[in-house]
Amino acid sequence: MKDTLRQKLKLALKALAIKHSWPEGPDLDSFTLEEPANPRFGHLATNAAMVLAKPLGLKPRELAGLLVEALSGQDDLIESTEVAGPGFINFRFSGAFWARTLKAVRDLGQDYGRGAPNGRRVLVEFVSANPTGPLHVGHGRGAALGDALARILEFVGCQVGREYYVNDAGRQIKTLGNSVRVRLEELAGGKPEIPEEFYKGAYVIDVAREVAPTLGEDFASLSEAEKIAILSAKAVEIIMAGIKKDLSDFRVIHETWFSERSLFDRRLVEKSFEFLEKHGRVYHKDGALWFKSTDFGDDKDRVLVKSDGEKTYFASDIAYHKEKFDRGYQTLIDLLGADHHGYVPRLKAAALALGHRAEDLGVVLVQLVNLLRDGQAVSMSTRSGEFVTLAEVVDEVGADAARFIFLTRSQDSPLDFDIELAKAQTKDNPVFYVQYVCARVNSLLAKARGLEVPVSGPAGQTLAGQGSVGWPEPDPGLLSAPEEIELMKTLSLFPDAVASAARRMEPHLVTVYLSGLAKLFHQYYGAFRLVDGDNLPLTAARLDLALAVKRVTVTGLGLLGVSAPEKM
Repeated sequence: MKDTLRQKLKLALKALAIKHSWPEGPDLDSFTLEEPANPRFGHLATNAAMVLAKPLGLKPRELAGLLVEALSGQDDLIESTEVAGPGFINFRFSGAFWARTLKAVRDLGQDYGRGAPNGRRVLVEFVSANPTGPLHVGHGRGAALGDALARILEFVGCQVGREYYVNDAGRQIKTLGNSVRVRLEELAGGKPEIPEEFYKGAYVIDVAREVAPTLGEDFASLSEAEKIAILSAKAVEIIMAGIKKDLSDFRVIHETWFSERSLFDRRLVEKSFEFLEKHGRVYHKDGALWFKSTDFGDDKDRVLVKSDGEKTYFASDIAYHKEKFDRGYQTLIDLLGADHHGYVPRLKAAALALGHRAEDLGVVLVQLVNLLRDGQAVSMSTRSGEFVTLAEVVDEVGADAARFIFLTRSQDSPLDFDIELAKAQTKDNPVFYVQYVCARVNSLLAKARGLEVPVSGPAGQTLAGQGSVGWPEPDPGLLSAPEEIELMKTLSLFPDAVASAARRMEPHLVTVYLSGLAKLFHQYYGAFRLVDGDNLPLTAARLDLALAVKRVTVTGLGLLGVSAPEKM
């Protein structure tokens, strides 16, 4: 609906510019198209005349009148136009437009709203939790967000890669190895003191039990450093295997698992230093190596190598992002925890210093999840082990409910995850409410088949899977009730909702759209007789509308990684 009107307005403006010899310059993409708050003002409104009038030396209402005149009689898709207020133009679409919308949904099926391939290579790096323990429910939100975003970007035409950055180097991995060491001593009958900074969850004992039989007789003769290196590597391998299984059960697949350690093994950190040095973007001071991040918008320069020779985490991050760009990805998207807010400017600075645009690196900050059980928030501290794992949540509520609820709010906002609500088979459960659309449409089809009417045409073939005479072709012109118009208007907005979710990197916009569509359909289902054996033409039209709602719902749920059950 918005695309159609935007193109019509652009053509009208260009025609008027030629007719009136207007000067060049107005930005034809600067105006907006929005749904009026009050439906009686029409289906869409634009501020085009108000935005473009001044550069053309016109008054807004004067330009609005010219636009309305230029648009009149173009075709039968726009029923009426009206100039309102200081120069807004309100539009009402015709039945012919709604008929075209339903035909597009019917003809394109699961491709309705899909964008043409654009050649843009995008890498989404998400979850990337330290391999020092199982994924908890907070990681689940990032997993659902990253996976849904990747699906949406693919749907609008991008070539998308999915990657998990494995932090298998650094102090936290050594701490993990030490944590396993003390648990091995404990299993052997000792009573070692467990330092505060060690990981204390029960999973560490499980890891120690699994590691113990693999150590061999010569393990005891190794140096302390060698022991910790071996235990760290084995623990990471075991924990990562569990993480991969949990993500797979959550319907999240990463094509690439990138090892931080490989940055050092392949000397990529040093090579990134050489690149920055060659372009004058680092300097030496007080025995340390500094990155000139203030040259690229950061609030202060950042240390890459400390005076004692230890490389910082940021040094690895620069090397990692350079490696991703070097693989040919044009856009990198990082999903990070909300506590990394201050990290964004330095990452943007790194992208600029590496020769890319700031917008080539998108950073999505994911706020915390508050898991509620019996009305009480559950603590999720990795070191203490007092946390609920993602696997436990998925086992209890299912992947569908968990994914959908994680995506019900913007990632900028904290999320309360109500376990009991997620399990409820009621309209208060947001995923059940949307999935129930598909089940209800299927029940309508079953009821229509029960009429034992011979079928033909698009609606009839859907009903019986075979062609013969009897069912009329669906006529959208019969759908004139306000509820039917609202449903068709909402269907026409699906491509825009998906495009907005991709552009703004906000998958929850698809969830919000589906919830709104479901509400309209359930209200329609309750207020109208959709299958009437005494009025087959109207039944065919209403079933065609119901099937369109189902098709869009199935597509939208697929973008969220949520199933569309045939019956519930």
